[in-house]
Amino acid sequence: MVRLGTGIGWRPEIADAVERMPGVDWVEVVAENLCPGHLPESLVRLRERGVTVVPHGVSLGLGGAERPDEGRLAALAERAEALGAPLVTEHIAFVRAGGPLTASAPLEAGHLLPVPRTRDALDVLCANVRIAQRALPVPLAVENIAALISWPGEEMTEGQFLYELVERTGVRLLIDVANLHTNHVNRGEDPAKALAELPVEAIAYVHVAGGVEKDGVWHDSHAHPVPRPVLDILTDLASRVAPPGVLLERDEDFPGAGELEQELTAIGEAVRAGSRTRGAQPVAEGVRGAVVESAPEAPGADEAGERVRERVALAQTALLSALVAGTPVPEGFDRTRLGIQARALAAKRAGVVAKVAPELPAVLGTAYRPAFLSYAQSRPMRGGYRQDALDFAEWALLSGGLAEGRAKRELREWWLDRSGPAPRRRSRVTRVARMGRVLMRR
Repeated sequence: MVRLGTGIGWRPEIADAVERMPGVDWVEVVAENLCPGHLPESLVRLRERGVTVVPHGVSLGLGGAERPDEGRLAALAERAEALGAPLVTEHIAFVRAGGPLTASAPLEAGHLLPVPRTRDALDVLCANVRIAQRALPVPLAVENIAALISWPGEEMTEGQFLYELVERTGVRLLIDVANLHTNHVNRGEDPAKALAELPVEAIAYVHVAGGVEKDGVWHDSHAHPVPRPVLDILTDLASRVAPPGVLLERDEDFPGAGELEQELTAIGEAVRAGSRTRGAQPVAEGVRGAVVESAPEAPGADEAGERVRERVALAQTALLSALVAGTPVPEGFDRTRLGIQARALAAKRAGVVAKVAPELPAVLGTAYRPAFLSYAQSRPMRGGYRQDALDFAEWALLSGGLAEGRAKRELREWWLDRSGPAPRRRSRVTRVARMGRVLMRR
C-alpha cells in the first residue's frame, strides 16, 4: 500500500498556492481535465519536486449497466502513465443510461448517481471493476459517493456493499468522509456503522470536503469549509486504521492560501486525534481478515450475465429519464427528493455550460440561468457539454422567449459560427468588433 501523506486537490485556480503550500505531499487531479502530452507547468514542477500526482476519473461510470468504454479506460491509463501515478481512482456510480441494453436513446447525467445496493447491481459493478483493473497499468481505487436519493428495495448497507466488492475484486477503496456525512443527513445512514462494516485495510486514501445544508438537504458542494461533523467522521476512521493518505477537495469559491492551509491543519489534527484511540472502535462481524489483495478470478466471474445487465439498465434508465427528461418518477422513489436532484443536475449543467461557452451568459446576461433551467427540464444532454451549449442556443432562438434585439442577433451569430462543419468566414474587422462588444459587457 502506497503511503501518500497529506494532499490537496490540484485545480488551475489554486495552482500557484498549492506549489507554495507547506506540508503537501501529493495532489490529485481530475483525469478528464488533463492532456497527457501537454501537462500544466505547475503539475510538471510539482512532479519534478517529487510530489505524487494521482489522476481521479469522473466519467467512467463503473456502476452503469454497460461495460466500461474502452476509449475512456485507455485515456485513464494514458494519464496514469504520463503522471507516473502509483494508482488511479474512480467512483462507484453511474453517469449514463439507455442505449442498446434498453433499446432507447442514450442519456447523460452530467453527474455521479448512486447505484442500487442490490445483488444485481453488485454483480455488474464487480464485473466492470475487473474489466477496468485489467485495462489499467496501476491499481484502481473506487470512491463511495454522496447522494440525495435512495433506491427502493436495497438489499445491503453501504458498508456491506463495499465489503463484498472488495472481497470479490480486490479493488482498493477511496473513502470520502464528507460523502458519509452527506448520506447521514440525506438518507439517515449512520457513518459509524458504515465505517464499522468497511474493510478498512483496503483503504487507499481518504477525501475530505465541505458542503452546505439547505432546507434539510445536505449538498456536497466542495465549495464550503470542511464542517466539524466531517472532521469527526475522519477522526472515527483514523481510530480504526491509519489512512495511507488524506486529501482536501475544493472545486469552487476558492479561499485564500491561508484558509486552505488552516483546513489542512484541522484535517491533520483530526487524524492525530483518531490515532490516539486506534483499536478502541468495534469492528463489524466478518470484517477482520477481509480480502484486500487481488482476488482470484473464478470462471465467468469477470462478466455479469446479460439479463442481469439488462435489469440494471432498465432501472437506471427509468431513474435517469425522470431526472433529466421529465418522464414519470419510477415507483418507490421519493418524488420530492427526485425533484431536488433534478434541479441540482440542471443547475450543474447550467454552470458547466457557462464555463464551456462563456459567451452565452455574456450575451444573455441575467436571463441566461432561468432560460437554461427551463431548457434543461425536458431536454437531456445528447453529446457532452459543448453540444449542450449548441442545443441550448438553438432552443433559445426557436422558443420565442427572446425578443428581437442585440442579444438575439448575437446569439444567432454565435450559434451559426459553431453549428456548421466549419466556422463561417468573416472579415477580421467584424470579428474584432464583435469580440470587443462581448468583452465590454463582462
